[in-house]
Amino acid sequence: MRTIGLAIAALALFVGMAAEAQQTQTPRKGGTIRMTGPYGASMGSLDPHATSRAQDGIVSLAIHRPLYSWDSTNNKVVLELATSVTPSEDGLVYTFKLRDDIFFHNGRKMTADDVIYSFTRIMDSTKGYPSARYVRVIKGAVEVEKGQAKEISGLKKIDDFTLEMTLTDRVNPGYYFFQNNTAIVPKEEVEKGNFAANPVGLGPFVFKEHIPGSRVVLERNPKFYKAGKPYADRMILQIMSEAPARDVAFRNKEIDTSILGPAQYVAYRADPELSKGILEVAEMFTRALTFNTEHKPFQDKRVRQAINHAIDTDLIIKRLVKDKAYRATSWLPSSSPAYDKALKPYAYDPDKAKALLKAAGYPDGFEFELTTSQNESWGLPIVEAILPMLAKVGIKAKPKLVEVTVLTDVALKGEFQAYIGSNLTGPDSLATLRCFYSKTPRSACRVTLFSSPEFDKVFEAAAAEVNPAKQLELIAKANAILYDEAPVWFFNYNKAVLAYQPWIHGLQANATEITHQYVEDVWVDERSPVK
Repeated sequence: MRTIGLAIAALALFVGMAAEAQQTQTPRKGGTIRMTGPYGASMGSLDPHATSRAQDGIVSLAIHRPLYSWDSTNNKVVLELATSVTPSEDGLVYTFKLRDDIFFHNGRKMTADDVIYSFTRIMDSTKGYPSARYVRVIKGAVEVEKGQAKEISGLKKIDDFTLEMTLTDRVNPGYYFFQNNTAIVPKEEVEKGNFAANPVGLGPFVFKEHIPGSRVVLERNPKFYKAGKPYADRMILQIMSEAPARDVAFRNKEIDTSILGPAQYVAYRADPELSKGILEVAEMFTRALTFNTEHKPFQDKRVRQAINHAIDTDLIIKRLVKDKAYRATSWLPSSSPAYDKALKPYAYDPDKAKALLKAAGYPDGFEFELTTSQNESWGLPIVEAILPMLAKVGIKAKPKLVEVTVLTDVALKGEFQAYIGSNLTGPDSLATLRCFYSKTPRSACRVTLFSSPEFDKVFEAAAAEVNPAKQLELIAKANAILYDEAPVWFFNYNKAVLAYQPWIHGLQANATEITHQYVEDVWVDERSPVK
Protein backbone atom coordinates (compact mmCIF):
# COMPACT_ATOMS: atom_id res chain seq x y z
CA MET A 1 0.00 0.00 0.00
CA ARG A 2 1.11 3.57 -0.62
CA THR A 3 1.97 5.74 2.34
CA ILE A 4 -0.82 7.92 3.68
CA GLY A 5 1.10 11.05 2.73
CA LEU A 6 1.48 10.04 -0.92
CA ALA A 7 -2.11 8.85 -1.11
CA ILE A 8 -3.45 12.12 0.23
CA ALA A 9 -1.24 14.14 -2.10
CA ALA A 10 -2.50 12.18 -5.09
CA LEU A 11 -6.08 12.45 -3.87
CA ALA A 12 -5.74 16.21 -3.42
CA LEU A 13 -4.53 16.52 -7.03
CA PHE A 14 -7.45 14.40 -8.25
CA VAL A 15 -9.97 16.44 -6.27
CA GLY A 16 -8.45 19.68 -7.54
CA MET A 17 -8.76 18.52 -11.16
CA ALA A 18 -12.33 17.37 -10.58
CA ALA A 19 -13.28 20.66 -8.95
CA GLU A 20 -11.69 22.62 -11.82
CA ALA A 21 -13.61 20.58 -14.37
CA GLN A 22 -16.85 21.27 -12.47
CA GLN A 23 -16.32 25.05 -12.83
CA THR A 24 -15.62 25.39 -16.54
CA GLN A 25 -19.19 26.15 -17.62
CA THR A 26 -21.68 28.92 -16.87
CA PRO A 27 -24.30 27.66 -14.40
CA ARG A 28 -27.70 26.94 -15.89
CA LYS A 29 -30.88 27.97 -14.08
CA GLY A 30 -33.67 25.45 -13.52
CA GLY A 31 -33.90 21.69 -13.42
CA THR A 32 -33.89 19.14 -10.61
CA ILE A 33 -31.04 17.85 -8.46
CA ARG A 34 -31.55 14.17 -7.60
CA MET A 35 -29.38 13.06 -4.70
CA THR A 36 -29.46 9.90 -2.61
CA GLY A 37 -29.81 9.21 1.10
CA PRO A 38 -27.48 6.18 1.38
CA TYR A 39 -27.13 5.77 5.15
CA GLY A 40 -30.42 4.16 6.11
CA ALA A 41 -33.86 3.09 5.00
CA SER A 42 -35.46 6.20 6.50
CA MET A 43 -34.82 9.70 7.75
CA GLY A 44 -34.25 10.16 11.46
CA SER A 45 -35.66 13.67 11.83
CA LEU A 46 -36.11 16.80 9.74
CA ASP A 47 -35.74 18.90 12.89
CA PRO A 48 -32.05 19.88 12.61
CA HIS A 49 -31.52 20.12 16.37
CA ALA A 50 -32.88 16.65 17.03
CA THR A 51 -30.40 14.66 14.98
CA SER A 52 -26.71 14.13 14.35
CA ARG A 53 -27.22 11.56 11.60
CA ALA A 54 -25.34 12.14 8.37
CA GLN A 55 -28.39 11.20 6.29
CA ASP A 56 -30.55 13.85 7.95
CA GLY A 57 -27.79 16.39 7.40
CA ILE A 58 -28.09 16.11 3.61
CA VAL A 59 -31.59 17.60 3.78
CA SER A 60 -30.85 19.85 6.75
CA LEU A 61 -28.14 21.73 4.87
CA ALA A 62 -30.58 22.47 2.05
CA ILE A 63 -33.45 23.65 4.29
CA HIS A 64 -31.53 25.20 7.17
CA ARG A 65 -28.32 27.10 7.82
CA PRO A 66 -26.06 27.45 10.87
CA LEU A 67 -24.00 30.50 11.83
CA TYR A 68 -20.93 29.25 9.93
CA SER A 69 -20.36 27.00 6.92
CA TRP A 70 -17.53 24.84 5.64
CA ASP A 71 -15.38 26.11 2.76
CA SER A 72 -14.42 22.92 0.93
CA THR A 73 -12.05 24.73 -1.43
CA ASN A 74 -9.87 26.11 1.36
CA ASN A 75 -10.75 23.53 4.05
CA LYS A 76 -11.80 26.01 6.70
CA VAL A 77 -14.86 27.37 8.46
CA VAL A 78 -16.29 30.66 7.19
CA LEU A 79 -19.12 32.95 8.26
CA GLU A 80 -22.50 32.07 6.76
CA LEU A 81 -25.15 34.18 8.52
CA ALA A 82 -22.90 37.08 9.53
CA THR A 83 -20.81 39.62 7.61
CA SER A 84 -18.08 39.90 10.23
CA VAL A 85 -16.94 38.66 13.64
CA THR A 86 -14.59 40.45 16.03
CA PRO A 87 -12.89 38.57 18.90
CA SER A 88 -11.81 40.23 22.14
CA GLU A 89 -8.14 40.37 23.14
CA ASP A 90 -8.54 37.43 25.53
CA GLY A 91 -10.20 35.33 22.81
CA LEU A 92 -13.34 34.69 24.86
CA VAL A 93 -15.83 37.26 23.52
CA TYR A 94 -16.94 37.32 19.88
CA THR A 95 -19.07 40.08 18.38
CA PHE A 96 -21.02 39.07 15.27
CA LYS A 97 -22.50 41.48 12.75
CA LEU A 98 -25.36 39.43 11.35
CA ARG A 99 -26.57 39.75 7.78
CA ASP A 100 -29.69 41.92 7.51
CA ASP A 101 -30.95 40.33 4.29
CA ILE A 102 -31.80 36.83 5.47
CA PHE A 103 -35.40 35.63 5.58
CA PHE A 104 -36.93 32.46 6.94
CA HIS A 105 -39.09 30.50 4.52
CA ASN A 106 -42.18 31.99 6.21
CA GLY A 107 -41.09 35.47 5.10
CA ARG A 108 -39.79 36.82 8.41
CA LYS A 109 -36.33 38.36 8.65
CA MET A 110 -33.76 36.62 10.85
CA THR A 111 -32.39 38.61 13.81
CA ALA A 112 -30.11 38.09 16.81
CA ASP A 113 -33.15 36.89 18.77
CA ASP A 114 -33.35 33.83 16.51
CA VAL A 115 -29.74 32.88 17.19
CA ILE A 116 -30.31 33.21 20.93
CA TYR A 117 -33.57 31.24 20.75
CA SER A 118 -32.02 28.43 18.69
CA PHE A 119 -29.02 27.91 20.99
CA THR A 120 -31.23 28.12 24.08
CA ARG A 121 -33.60 25.53 22.60
CA ILE A 122 -30.69 23.18 21.98
CA MET A 123 -29.77 23.31 25.68
CA ASP A 124 -33.19 22.03 26.79
CA SER A 125 -32.06 18.98 28.77
CA THR A 126 -35.49 17.34 28.51
CA LYS A 127 -34.94 16.96 24.75
CA GLY A 128 -31.39 15.60 24.82
CA TYR A 129 -30.40 17.38 21.62
CA PRO A 130 -27.03 16.01 20.39
CA SER A 131 -25.83 19.46 19.34
CA ALA A 132 -25.75 20.54 23.00
CA ARG A 133 -22.13 19.35 22.92
CA TYR A 134 -21.32 22.37 20.74
CA VAL A 135 -23.42 25.01 22.50
CA ARG A 136 -21.87 24.12 25.87
CA VAL A 137 -18.85 26.18 24.82
CA ILE A 138 -20.98 29.32 25.35
CA LYS A 139 -20.86 30.75 28.87
CA GLY A 140 -24.04 29.99 30.78
CA ALA A 141 -25.25 27.24 28.44
CA VAL A 142 -24.60 24.51 30.99
CA GLU A 143 -26.65 26.40 33.59
CA VAL A 144 -29.62 26.37 31.21
CA GLU A 145 -29.06 22.67 30.57
CA LYS A 146 -29.12 21.99 34.32
CA GLY A 147 -32.28 24.03 34.80
CA GLN A 148 -30.44 26.66 36.86
CA ALA A 149 -31.15 29.45 34.37
CA LYS A 150 -33.62 30.22 31.59
CA GLU A 151 -31.25 32.30 29.47
CA ILE A 152 -27.70 31.70 28.25
CA SER A 153 -25.71 34.45 29.94
CA GLY A 154 -23.00 34.34 27.29
CA LEU A 155 -25.40 35.42 24.54
CA LYS A 156 -26.19 39.14 24.44
CA LYS A 157 -28.24 40.99 21.84
CA ILE A 158 -26.67 44.39 21.12
CA ASP A 159 -29.24 45.21 18.44
CA ASP A 160 -31.28 43.23 15.90
CA PHE A 161 -28.20 42.42 13.84
CA THR A 162 -25.39 42.47 16.41
CA LEU A 163 -24.78 39.56 18.73
CA GLU A 164 -22.16 39.17 21.46
CA MET A 165 -21.09 35.65 22.35
CA THR A 166 -18.91 34.87 25.38
CA LEU A 167 -17.19 31.49 25.42
CA THR A 168 -15.89 29.36 28.26
CA ASP A 169 -12.71 28.37 26.38
CA ARG A 170 -10.40 29.95 23.84
CA VAL A 171 -11.70 28.12 20.79
CA ASN A 172 -12.76 29.07 17.29
CA PRO A 173 -16.57 29.16 17.46
CA GLY A 174 -16.70 28.36 13.76
CA TYR A 175 -15.73 24.75 14.47
CA TYR A 176 -18.72 24.46 16.81
CA PHE A 177 -21.37 26.32 14.84
CA PHE A 178 -20.92 25.12 11.27
CA GLN A 179 -22.61 21.85 12.21
CA ASN A 180 -26.02 21.30 10.62
CA ASN A 181 -27.60 20.53 13.97
CA THR A 182 -26.81 24.02 15.30
CA ALA A 183 -28.97 25.62 12.59
CA ILE A 184 -30.92 28.79 13.34
CA VAL A 185 -34.67 28.14 13.44
CA PRO A 186 -37.77 30.38 13.87
CA LYS A 187 -39.44 30.20 17.27
CA GLU A 188 -42.96 30.73 15.93
CA GLU A 189 -42.70 27.75 13.60
CA VAL A 190 -41.24 25.48 16.25
CA GLU A 191 -43.99 26.38 18.68
CA LYS A 192 -46.69 25.40 16.19
CA GLY A 193 -45.72 21.81 16.98
CA ASN A 194 -44.54 18.98 14.76
CA PHE A 195 -41.62 21.03 13.45
CA ALA A 196 -39.87 17.83 12.32
CA ALA A 197 -42.70 17.18 9.85
CA ASN A 198 -42.92 20.79 8.64
CA PRO A 199 -39.42 22.28 8.87
CA VAL A 200 -38.95 25.98 8.12
CA GLY A 201 -35.45 27.32 7.69
CA LEU A 202 -33.14 29.83 6.04
CA GLY A 203 -31.64 27.60 3.36
CA PRO A 204 -31.76 27.66 -0.45
CA PHE A 205 -34.61 25.13 -0.63
CA VAL A 206 -38.04 25.02 0.97
CA PHE A 207 -39.58 21.82 2.31
CA LYS A 208 -42.33 20.40 0.08
CA GLU A 209 -42.95 16.80 1.14
CA HIS A 210 -41.49 13.79 2.90
CA ILE A 211 -42.63 10.30 1.95
CA PRO A 212 -41.11 8.08 4.66
CA GLY A 213 -38.79 5.43 3.31
CA SER A 214 -38.97 6.90 -0.19
CA ARG A 215 -37.97 10.53 -0.69
CA VAL A 216 -37.82 14.12 0.50
CA VAL A 217 -38.78 16.83 -2.00
CA LEU A 218 -37.63 20.45 -1.74
CA GLU A 219 -38.34 23.50 -3.91
CA ARG A 220 -36.31 26.60 -4.71
CA ASN A 221 -36.32 29.41 -2.14
CA PRO A 222 -36.91 32.59 -4.19
CA LYS A 223 -35.77 34.78 -1.28
CA PHE A 224 -32.46 33.05 -0.60
CA TYR A 225 -29.86 35.57 0.56
CA LYS A 226 -27.22 34.63 -2.03
CA ALA A 227 -28.09 36.51 -5.22
CA GLY A 228 -29.03 34.31 -8.17
CA LYS A 229 -28.97 31.11 -6.13
CA PRO A 230 -29.92 28.35 -5.92
CA TYR A 231 -29.61 27.47 -9.57
CA ALA A 232 -31.93 24.45 -9.54
CA ASP A 233 -35.72 24.64 -9.17
CA ARG A 234 -35.99 21.61 -6.93
CA MET A 235 -34.03 18.98 -5.06
CA ILE A 236 -35.10 15.40 -4.47
CA LEU A 237 -33.40 13.15 -1.94
CA GLN A 238 -34.19 9.55 -2.81
CA ILE A 239 -33.67 7.23 0.14
CA MET A 240 -31.58 4.25 -0.99
CA SER A 241 -29.74 2.38 1.74
CA GLU A 242 -28.85 -0.59 -0.47
CA ALA A 243 -25.74 -0.18 -2.63
CA PRO A 244 -27.04 -2.47 -5.44
CA ALA A 245 -30.19 -0.35 -5.73
CA ARG A 246 -28.14 2.84 -5.99
CA ASP A 247 -25.91 1.23 -8.59
CA VAL A 248 -28.85 0.23 -10.80
CA ALA A 249 -30.51 3.63 -10.40
CA PHE A 250 -27.29 5.47 -11.25
CA ARG A 251 -26.58 3.35 -14.32
CA ASN A 252 -30.18 3.88 -15.44
CA LYS A 253 -29.73 7.65 -15.02
CA GLU A 254 -32.46 7.82 -12.38
CA ILE A 255 -30.25 9.67 -9.89
CA ASP A 256 -27.54 12.31 -10.30
CA THR A 257 -25.22 11.34 -7.46
CA SER A 258 -24.45 8.15 -5.59
CA ILE A 259 -22.14 7.38 -2.71
CA LEU A 260 -19.89 4.44 -3.59
CA GLY A 261 -19.05 1.53 -1.35
CA PRO A 262 -15.87 -0.55 -1.76
CA ALA A 263 -17.18 -2.97 -4.40
CA GLN A 264 -18.72 -0.17 -6.49
CA TYR A 265 -15.57 1.90 -6.13
CA VAL A 266 -13.55 -0.85 -7.81
CA ALA A 267 -16.15 -1.35 -10.55
CA TYR A 268 -16.61 2.34 -11.32
CA ARG A 269 -12.87 2.99 -11.49
CA ALA A 270 -12.54 0.19 -14.03
CA ASP A 271 -15.37 1.50 -16.23
CA PRO A 272 -14.17 3.90 -19.01
CA GLU A 273 -17.29 6.10 -18.73
CA LEU A 274 -18.21 5.86 -15.06
CA SER A 275 -14.64 6.62 -14.02
CA LYS A 276 -15.02 10.11 -15.52
CA GLY A 277 -17.56 11.02 -12.86
CA ILE A 278 -15.91 10.18 -9.53
CA LEU A 279 -15.30 12.73 -6.78
CA GLU A 280 -12.98 11.56 -3.98
CA VAL A 281 -11.98 13.15 -0.68
CA ALA A 282 -10.17 12.07 2.46
CA GLU A 283 -13.02 12.61 4.89
CA MET A 284 -12.59 13.57 8.52
CA PHE A 285 -14.08 10.34 9.78
CA THR A 286 -12.48 7.66 11.89
CA ARG A 287 -14.04 4.22 11.71
CA ALA A 288 -13.67 2.16 14.81
CA LEU A 289 -15.00 -0.56 17.05
CA THR A 290 -15.88 1.37 20.20
CA PHE A 291 -15.64 -0.26 23.62
CA ASN A 292 -17.99 0.49 26.50
CA THR A 293 -15.46 0.71 29.31
CA GLU A 294 -18.20 0.07 31.87
CA HIS A 295 -18.33 -3.50 30.54
CA LYS A 296 -15.80 -5.36 32.70
CA PRO A 297 -13.37 -6.84 30.13
CA PHE A 298 -13.02 -3.45 28.44
CA GLN A 299 -12.12 -1.67 31.69
CA ASP A 300 -8.58 -3.03 31.22
CA LYS A 301 -6.56 -1.36 28.49
CA ARG A 302 -4.63 -4.59 27.94
CA VAL A 303 -7.85 -6.19 26.69
CA ARG A 304 -8.46 -3.26 24.36
CA GLN A 305 -4.88 -3.42 23.11
CA ALA A 306 -5.23 -7.18 22.62
CA ILE A 307 -8.18 -6.69 20.28
CA ASN A 308 -6.17 -4.18 18.25
CA HIS A 309 -3.39 -6.77 17.88
CA ALA A 310 -5.80 -9.64 17.17
CA ILE A 311 -7.35 -8.10 14.04
CA ASP A 312 -5.53 -8.08 10.72
CA THR A 313 -6.67 -4.58 9.85
CA ASP A 314 -4.58 -4.18 6.70
CA LEU A 315 -6.04 -7.36 5.24
CA ILE A 316 -9.60 -6.16 5.87
CA ILE A 317 -8.92 -2.77 4.29
CA LYS A 318 -7.40 -4.40 1.23
CA ARG A 319 -9.83 -7.28 0.74
CA LEU A 320 -13.15 -5.92 2.00
CA VAL A 321 -12.82 -2.13 1.88
CA LYS A 322 -10.98 -2.43 -1.47
CA ASP A 323 -8.44 0.21 -0.38
CA LYS A 324 -11.22 2.81 -0.09
CA ALA A 325 -9.71 3.93 3.21
CA TYR A 326 -6.49 4.79 5.02
CA ARG A 327 -5.30 2.72 7.99
CA ALA A 328 -6.06 4.48 11.28
CA THR A 329 -3.13 4.95 13.64
CA SER A 330 -5.06 6.74 16.39
CA TRP A 331 -8.24 8.77 16.78
CA LEU A 332 -7.35 11.97 14.91
CA PRO A 333 -7.54 11.55 11.12
CA SER A 334 -4.70 12.19 8.71
CA SER A 335 -6.40 15.45 7.70
CA SER A 336 -5.92 16.88 11.21
CA PRO A 337 -3.06 19.39 11.63
CA ALA A 338 -2.21 17.53 14.86
CA TYR A 339 -1.88 14.15 13.12
CA ASP A 340 1.39 12.44 14.03
CA LYS A 341 2.89 10.69 11.00
CA ALA A 342 5.38 8.93 13.24
CA LEU A 343 2.67 6.87 14.96
CA LYS A 344 2.64 3.30 13.68
CA PRO A 345 -0.59 1.28 13.68
CA TYR A 346 -1.02 -1.69 15.98
CA ALA A 347 0.71 -4.68 14.42
CA TYR A 348 -1.26 -7.81 13.65
CA ASP A 349 0.12 -10.15 16.33
CA PRO A 350 -2.23 -12.86 17.72
CA ASP A 351 0.47 -14.15 20.08
CA LYS A 352 0.89 -10.72 21.65
CA ALA A 353 -2.90 -10.45 21.90
CA LYS A 354 -3.04 -13.74 23.82
CA ALA A 355 -0.27 -12.61 26.15
CA LEU A 356 -2.09 -9.36 26.90
CA LEU A 357 -5.34 -11.21 27.58
CA LYS A 358 -3.55 -13.59 29.95
CA ALA A 359 -1.94 -10.70 31.80
CA ALA A 360 -5.36 -9.05 32.13
CA GLY A 361 -6.83 -12.21 33.67
CA TYR A 362 -8.52 -13.65 30.59
CA PRO A 363 -6.26 -16.55 29.54
CA ASP A 364 -9.24 -18.30 27.94
CA GLY A 365 -10.70 -15.17 26.44
CA PHE A 366 -14.24 -13.92 27.04
CA GLU A 367 -17.55 -13.29 25.29
CA PHE A 368 -19.19 -9.98 24.40
CA GLU A 369 -22.02 -8.50 22.31
CA LEU A 370 -20.97 -6.47 19.26
CA THR A 371 -23.61 -4.06 17.96
CA THR A 372 -23.47 -3.39 14.24
CA SER A 373 -25.49 -2.31 11.22
CA GLN A 374 -25.72 -3.48 7.62
CA ASN A 375 -23.35 -0.75 6.36
CA GLU A 376 -20.99 -2.46 3.93
CA SER A 377 -18.00 -0.22 4.65
CA TRP A 378 -17.96 -0.41 8.45
CA GLY A 379 -20.84 -2.67 9.46
CA LEU A 380 -21.78 -6.33 9.34
CA PRO A 381 -19.33 -7.41 6.59
CA ILE A 382 -16.43 -6.06 8.68
CA VAL A 383 -17.78 -7.72 11.82
CA GLU A 384 -18.05 -11.06 10.01
CA ALA A 385 -14.39 -10.71 9.00
CA ILE A 386 -13.10 -10.00 12.50
CA LEU A 387 -15.11 -12.76 14.25
CA PRO A 388 -12.67 -15.58 13.33
CA MET A 389 -9.69 -13.32 14.09
CA LEU A 390 -11.00 -12.66 17.60
CA ALA A 391 -11.91 -16.33 18.03
CA LYS A 392 -8.30 -17.22 17.27
CA VAL A 393 -7.25 -15.54 20.53
CA GLY A 394 -10.21 -16.89 22.51
CA ILE A 395 -12.63 -13.96 22.22
CA LYS A 396 -16.18 -14.73 21.14
CA ALA A 397 -18.14 -11.80 19.73
CA LYS A 398 -21.90 -12.13 19.26
CA PRO A 399 -23.19 -9.71 16.58
CA LYS A 400 -26.32 -7.68 17.34
CA LEU A 401 -27.81 -6.08 14.23
CA VAL A 402 -29.55 -2.68 14.41
CA GLU A 403 -30.66 -0.12 11.83
CA VAL A 404 -27.87 2.30 10.98
CA THR A 405 -30.25 5.19 11.68
CA VAL A 406 -30.57 4.20 15.36
CA LEU A 407 -26.90 3.38 15.93
CA THR A 408 -26.13 6.89 17.16
CA ASP A 409 -28.92 6.69 19.73
CA VAL A 410 -27.66 3.31 20.91
CA ALA A 411 -24.20 4.79 21.40
CA LEU A 412 -25.32 7.96 23.20
CA LYS A 413 -27.56 5.98 25.56
CA GLY A 414 -24.78 3.48 26.35
CA GLU A 415 -26.91 0.53 25.26
CA PHE A 416 -23.97 -1.50 23.98
CA GLN A 417 -20.96 -3.51 25.09
CA ALA A 418 -19.09 -2.63 21.90
CA TYR A 419 -20.26 -1.24 18.56
CA ILE A 420 -18.70 -0.50 15.21
CA GLY A 421 -19.34 2.78 13.46
CA SER A 422 -18.03 5.83 11.65
CA ASN A 423 -17.20 8.91 13.74
CA LEU A 424 -16.74 12.54 12.71
CA THR A 425 -13.21 13.41 13.89
CA GLY A 426 -12.69 16.85 12.40
CA PRO A 427 -12.16 19.55 11.56
CA ASP A 428 -11.57 20.80 15.10
CA SER A 429 -9.10 18.40 16.71
CA LEU A 430 -9.61 19.80 20.21
CA ALA A 431 -13.38 19.36 20.00
CA THR A 432 -12.85 15.85 18.66
CA LEU A 433 -10.71 14.85 21.64
CA ARG A 434 -13.24 16.32 24.06
CA CYS A 435 -15.25 13.13 23.50
CA PHE A 436 -12.65 11.32 25.65
CA TYR A 437 -12.42 13.99 28.35
CA SER A 438 -13.82 12.65 31.64
CA LYS A 439 -15.96 15.74 32.27
CA THR A 440 -17.82 15.40 28.97
CA PRO A 441 -21.26 13.77 29.42
CA ARG A 442 -22.00 10.52 27.63
CA SER A 443 -25.06 12.17 26.08
CA ALA A 444 -22.75 14.62 24.35
CA CYS A 445 -20.26 12.25 22.75
CA ARG A 446 -18.29 10.41 25.47
CA VAL A 447 -19.85 7.11 24.53
CA THR A 448 -16.90 4.99 25.71
CA LEU A 449 -16.98 6.46 29.26
CA PHE A 450 -13.20 6.28 28.92
CA SER A 451 -11.39 8.08 31.74
CA SER A 452 -7.68 8.84 32.07
CA PRO A 453 -6.19 11.43 34.46
CA GLU A 454 -3.14 11.70 32.19
CA PHE A 455 -5.30 12.38 29.14
CA ASP A 456 -7.43 14.90 31.05
CA LYS A 457 -4.35 16.82 32.19
CA VAL A 458 -2.94 17.14 28.67
CA PHE A 459 -6.36 17.95 27.18
CA GLU A 460 -6.96 20.72 29.71
CA ALA A 461 -3.52 22.17 28.96
CA ALA A 462 -4.32 22.13 25.23
CA ALA A 463 -7.68 23.82 25.82
CA ALA A 464 -5.99 26.60 27.83
CA GLU A 465 -3.09 27.14 25.41
CA VAL A 466 -3.35 30.31 23.30
CA ASN A 467 -0.28 29.67 21.15
CA PRO A 468 -1.56 27.68 18.11
CA ALA A 469 1.69 25.77 17.56
CA LYS A 470 2.01 24.75 21.21
CA GLN A 471 -1.66 23.80 21.28
CA LEU A 472 -1.14 21.45 18.33
CA GLU A 473 1.77 19.81 20.16
CA LEU A 474 -0.44 19.18 23.19
CA ILE A 475 -3.27 17.86 21.03
CA ALA A 476 -0.85 15.45 19.35
CA LYS A 477 0.35 14.31 22.80
CA ALA A 478 -3.25 13.68 23.91
CA ASN A 479 -3.89 11.73 20.72
CA ALA A 480 -0.82 9.59 21.44
CA ILE A 481 -2.25 8.78 24.88
CA LEU A 482 -5.43 7.56 23.19
CA TYR A 483 -3.32 5.38 20.91
CA ASP A 484 -1.81 3.66 23.95
CA GLU A 485 -5.06 3.46 25.92
CA ALA A 486 -6.92 2.07 22.89
CA PRO A 487 -10.52 2.91 23.87
CA VAL A 488 -11.43 1.65 20.39
CA TRP A 489 -10.15 -0.70 17.71
CA PHE A 490 -8.55 1.78 15.32
CA PHE A 491 -9.88 0.70 11.92
CA ASN A 492 -9.55 3.33 9.20
CA TYR A 493 -9.90 6.92 8.06
CA ASN A 494 -12.57 7.03 5.41
CA LYS A 495 -11.94 7.83 1.77
CA ALA A 496 -15.33 9.10 0.63
CA VAL A 497 -16.28 8.62 -3.00
CA LEU A 498 -19.23 10.20 -4.79
CA ALA A 499 -20.21 9.18 -8.33
CA TYR A 500 -21.89 11.89 -10.37
CA GLN A 501 -23.57 12.10 -13.75
CA PRO A 502 -21.96 14.18 -16.53
CA TRP A 503 -24.74 16.78 -16.45
CA ILE A 504 -24.37 17.77 -12.78
CA HIS A 505 -21.93 20.51 -11.77
CA GLY A 506 -20.78 22.47 -8.74
CA LEU A 507 -20.28 19.54 -6.39
CA GLN A 508 -17.87 20.14 -3.53
CA ALA A 509 -15.22 17.82 -2.08
CA ASN A 510 -16.52 18.31 1.46
CA ALA A 511 -14.07 16.59 3.79
CA THR A 512 -16.48 16.81 6.73
CA GLU A 513 -19.06 14.67 4.86
CA ILE A 514 -19.07 14.35 1.09
CA THR A 515 -22.86 13.95 0.84
CA HIS A 516 -23.34 17.30 2.62
CA GLN A 517 -23.39 19.60 -0.37
CA TYR A 518 -24.09 23.33 -0.41
CA VAL A 519 -26.75 22.74 -3.02
CA GLU A 520 -27.21 26.38 -3.93
CA ASP A 521 -23.97 25.99 -5.91
CA VAL A 522 -25.00 22.75 -7.64
CA TRP A 523 -26.62 22.87 -11.07
CA VAL A 524 -27.63 20.58 -13.91
CA ASP A 525 -27.15 21.23 -17.61
CA GLU A 526 -29.55 20.53 -20.47
CA ARG A 527 -28.50 16.87 -20.71
CA SER A 528 -30.31 16.05 -17.46
CA PRO A 529 -33.23 13.68 -18.15
CA VAL A 530 -35.36 15.56 -15.59
CA LYS A 531 -36.35 19.13 -16.35
